[in-house]
Amino acid sequence: MGRRQTESEVGRFTLLILFLMGTISCCMVYLCLSVVFKSSSNLTITSISDVGEYVIGDLGTEVEEEDEEEEEEEEECCRGIEHLELWGDAVKWGSNFKVNSSKECCMACKGMCGDDGSCSCDSWVFCGNREACGPRFGECWLKKQKSSLDPDRRDSGDQVIWTSGLFYGKEEGIVGLETEYGVLRIKLFPECAPHSVFYILELLQLHHSAGCHFYRAENRGSFWDSEGNHVENAQFGPPFGLIQGTLEAHGTIFKEIPTEYCPTIRRGSIAWVGSGPEFFISLANHLEWKKGYTVFGSVLPEDIEIAEKISQLPTKQEVWSNINVSVLEKPVALRFKRIEKSHEKLRL
Repeated sequence: MGRRQTESEVGRFTLLILFLMGTISCCMVYLCLSVVFKSSSNLTITSISDVGEYVIGDLGTEVEEEDEEEEEEEEECCRGIEHLELWGDAVKWGSNFKVNSSKECCMACKGMCGDDGSCSCDSWVFCGNREACGPRFGECWLKKQKSSLDPDRRDSGDQVIWTSGLFYGKEEGIVGLETEYGVLRIKLFPECAPHSVFYILELLQLHHSAGCHFYRAENRGSFWDSEGNHVENAQFGPPFGLIQGTLEAHGTIFKEIPTEYCPTIRRGSIAWVGSGPEFFISLANHLEWKKGYTVFGSVLPEDIEIAEKISQLPTKQEVWSNINVSVLEKPVALRFKRIEKSHEKLRL
């Protein structure tokens, strides 16, 4: 027969059970908090504050495997817009030239560039819906526009069976972003962000761009060097090294831009915040932002100093969605102007 436990033995067992339960509870709490903080440390903020401004920033992200990401080869873009037919002079007739995809058609256009950077093709049109295209399925028309900054649109809409795209050679597709501090020349990337670039080309046709302006300006501080490289062991902001504004002109109806090509943000990158019309020009290499923004162009290296000048203008401090930002005391108006070609060698 088993021996009956005394009250002292029962007390000892009770204390032991309570101790084990407490230890297990502490371990569970620690694990949960670790997961939460780890997720927060990798968060890049793109939100709207109570006053309707977009916020770009981070929460002290640690860049993991930075060297590998720097060496990672960016995707070679070749994108177009569905249900759009571009007109123009044909340099290769689609009735005699068929391919399997819009990307192949785009690559064929890219392939018509010489060693000097000049290209005999700057637009392409592809029919890729087998049912809708019928015998024209696979046709790839390669064309040359009279003005690369004002492409001839034949038709658009859901009933259009064609997919079209633009491609700019080395010294083409450059527009000016004019401010009172100078003109920022921007190389557009239509093969990577076609929807974005077509919107910029629409702004280019306006006689004015009232409403377009920079309203936020933050220098690189001591966190990035003059080449835009992050200083080892420094924080990631604020300040974040950027100038931010809006490209919604008065009298126009802005349609949200779909997410397009999102490479690593580099010094000079011009990108949308969310779906626009808010945008920014980066003055630093932001590997910590993990390819989170559609990039539709880049400021020419020789003009980046104009953006740096704007980042040094007087600002006032505000807090948007718990992020400290520097808002310009006086917004900087801007408008796009036509620059058909750059006579200087581009270093992109």
